[in-house]
Amino acid sequence: MKYLKLSLSPTDRAIHPIDRFVAQHDAVSREALLHVDSRADGTTVLLYRVVGDGDAFDDALDDQPEIHDREVVDLADNGYHAFIQAESTNKGNALLEVAHEHALIIDTPLDFTDDGLRATLVGTHENLRGALSAIPDTLDFSVDNAGTYVPGSEDLLSPLTDRQLEVFETAVQEGYYDVPRRATHKDIAENLGCAPSTVDEHLRKAESRVVTGLIQ
Repeated sequence: MKYLKLSLSPTDRAIHPIDRFVAQHDAVSREALLHVDSRADGTTVLLYRVVGDGDAFDDALDDQPEIHDREVVDLADNGYHAFIQAESTNKGNALLEVAHEHALIIDTPLDFTDDGLRATLVGTHENLRGALSAIPDTLDFSVDNAGTYVPGSEDLLSPLTDRQLEVFETAVQEGYYDVPRRATHKDIAENLGCAPSTVDEHLRKAESRVVTGLIQ
């Protein structure tokens, strides 16, 4: 199995128009979309992790006519889970349509960025290639990464900071972990425009967190 990691925008056209309401609501901020799927009954279900004023957000959801059901669950110090079941639409679920049409898995969670969201599609090489050509012009997208899919690999990398992840991924791409080794700290530093000592520091911290995740 292969994967494609995409950056997509706008999110309300990629997953569901209700995401525009969630994104613009003052009471909460989206952290991740933990699940999204279209149901046979003509609705779409979405499970968000949000932070902010969950009670105010719950009240606001009650006023949205396209929502069939919703529940906001308090996670104590970790924000809220917001479950939303909304009427499906043919104008705002392009990612779901492409995934269903090409028999792809949408690997969750989907992470929100300042410009849109990052989504990982999983499937055969041919199906992924077909999906890229099927993404509609209403979406702006770029391919961030691609490769062989290893279930759970995202969980191992999730503790890394953005900078640690960038250095770690560059080290892998440059051949730092190949046998024999094909790159040095200096090579990686030149690629990233930083000092070799910075590469050394970030790699040591990244390696420690990844190895800890493997043995826990």
